[in-house]
This record gives sequence, C-alpha cells and structure tokens, in this order.
Amino acid sequence: MEHTVTTMPTARQSGCPFDPPKELIEAREHGPISRYPFPDGHQGWLVTGYDLVRSVLADPRFSSRKEFMRHHPTIDMGDFEVPPAPPGEFLLMDDPEHSRYRKPLVGKFTVRRMRLLTERVEQVTAEHLDAMEKAGPSADLVTAFAKPIPAIVICELLGVPYEDRGSFQDNIDKFLGGEVGDEELIAAYTATQQYLAELVAAKRAHPTDDVLSDLLDSDLTDEELQGMALILLSAGFDTTANMLALGTFALLQNPEQLAALRADPTLTDGAVEELMRYLTVAKMFMRTALEDVELGGRTIKAGTTVILSYNTANRDPERFTDPHTLNVRRQDGGHLAFGHGIHQCLGQQLARVEMRVAFPALLNRFPTLRLAVPAEEVALRPEAADIYGVKSLPVTWDA
Repeated sequence: MEHTVTTMPTARQSGCPFDPPKELIEAREHGPISRYPFPDGHQGWLVTGYDLVRSVLADPRFSSRKEFMRHHPTIDMGDFEVPPAPPGEFLLMDDPEHSRYRKPLVGKFTVRRMRLLTERVEQVTAEHLDAMEKAGPSADLVTAFAKPIPAIVICELLGVPYEDRGSFQDNIDKFLGGEVGDEELIAAYTATQQYLAELVAAKRAHPTDDVLSDLLDSDLTDEELQGMALILLSAGFDTTANMLALGTFALLQNPEQLAALRADPTLTDGAVEELMRYLTVAKMFMRTALEDVELGGRTIKAGTTVILSYNTANRDPERFTDPHTLNVRRQDGGHLAFGHGIHQCLGQQLARVEMRVAFPALLNRFPTLRLAVPAEEVALRPEAADIYGVKSLPVTWDA
C-alpha cells in the first residue's frame, strides 16, 4: 500500500537530538519512497531509502535547477515565479552550466592539496584550544572552537580578510539558520553578496595567493566569481562548524564511543565518517524530474518535485547494520552525507582534514570534557535550518 507523509516534521523527538525526525524514520519503515503533498497542492514524493536517494543523485533526468524548485516543503508559495540561480551559484544548476563553474575549482580541493593544509589546520586548532584552556574551565564550544576553525581555514583559502569574518559569519548564520524572517534573511544574503562583490573587485586590483585570485585568469565575470565565492564560503564554514559542535555533543552522549576514540587514534578517520553518517547535518535536498522516470516501482511524472532525505538514507537498515547506533568502529561505510553524483560536495576533503585534526585535538587536550548543562537544555538549530546543529554547546572540564 502506498504511504503518504502529509506534513514535513518541524522538530525532532524529545531526547533524540541526533536522530532524524520520528515521522521520517516511520516513512522509511513503510518503504523507501512516499507520496508527499506540498502545501500548495503539488503532488510530490519523499525519498527516504539509501539506494533510491543515491540513484536520484546520479540521474541527470532529475534537475537541481533553482527555477524548477517552485514548491516548498513547508510553505505555500502560491504562484511565485522562482528565478534561475544567480551567476556562479552552481549548486542550483545542471550541466553544462554547473560544470563550467565547478571544473575550475576541482583542482583546488584535491585530496593531496587538502592534506597539505593539515599543518595549518593543526596550528589553528591548537591556538583555539590554548585560548579555551586559558579562559576556562568552561566555554561555549560553538564560539570558542567549532566556528572559528573552519572560518579561518576557508577565509585563508579564498583570500577573505579574517578580520571581516564576524559580519559574514553572522549573515551566513541568518540565511542558513532557519530562525529569521524573510526580510532579515534577504538583508543578510544581500549584505553577503555586497561584501563578496567588493572582495572580488579588490582581488582584481590586487591579486593575492588564494583560490579566488587564481580564478581571475579565467573567462569568469566578477558576478560569477562572487556567486562561486558565496557557495564556497557558506558551505566551507557552516557545515563543518555544525559537524564539529554536534559531533562533540554526540560523542559526549556516547561515552563508550568517546573512550574508544581516545584510546585508539587509528579510529579517527572512521569515526569522522561515522559521525557524518550518524548526524547528516545537510539533511535534505530537492530535485525536479525533467521527464517521466521510474523510481522504486513508482512513475515520477515530468515536472514533479522530489524531496531527498539524506538523514534517513544514512540510517537505512537495508544499507547500514544497527543504523541508529553511533559506532566509531563501523565497517559499512559509503554514507551520503556529502551527497553523490555531479553535485557531490566539492570541499569534502577539506572538511575531513578539519575534523580529523580537530576532534582528537579537543578530546586529548581536555580528557575530562563534559557538558556544562543537562543534554536536554542544549539549544538545537530548528528543523527549518538548511544545516542542522547546535546553537551553543556549554562545556566544562577539570582545570
């Protein structure tokens, strides 16, 4: 029997901050694909199974183009015409436009290049742990550790003056955090665009040794470079910051896994992959069928919007053993936290380097690290946020 999910959940189950919303887990239990009536009446689909999410992501018959995203999962948009993505914002484009922007960047984010950054990431991490220790024995891990490390690294890679980080961090938080009204969100987005326009102009006048300056020799316009910088800056900052904070929270709530990781440093790489699977902070994306497509025994009609639930795909019991358990020794990898196909996360190797350095450094520096408040009092980002995480994480340790 065909299952229907009638509304998108707005919150997680009490006491389960790391699990996908109960309604989505239940949908997956009914099958890997469910009907989803959008608030505007559009009849779409919700895909919760690993294999089907992965197949949609690899299928060029499903489009990422922004102008096709006419139906919002939780808001009735009426007859609002969605404009195409601004120049350079390649996440919301299909090939060939998507490849035109992504291709010049691929060589900047290779495994080898990102590994060469390890020493700098170690230095940045150590500086922030020193500052935490000096100011301690308590801290908000989000502001003291999780945000500044990826912010400094992505600023240096792109050539963004680090002293400017405060304003753009706040603005990125606003347009990805799911907690401000439309007016404030648009203002934050516009301010970030304005800042990046000025930055690109400054690079044109005085190129420096960074990714943005490297791209000046191409045929890309200033407006295109600005859009590309926005994608890199927001993705390179927000996702890793939330993974570092939420990942620490998850480890503190799973002391046996934390103890195993502390005792055996060789588990670090696998633990990072497992935390990404278990938490899946970039939890949901959408695609639009360009033609009729058979998917999981259903016909997805051309023009239909499909919601892809990454977090239930990464908890799919047909793909992962005991999927709702955090297991730093897990062997069945292959999560979808970075997506799949042509839109797979460009900065995934950078994120891995940052997490592989930051988690063990934090845990080794503070062997008695623990929450400073009851777990249920930790402030979570709302389910409406593009990237899930914690707003603050009060921690303490023995001085």
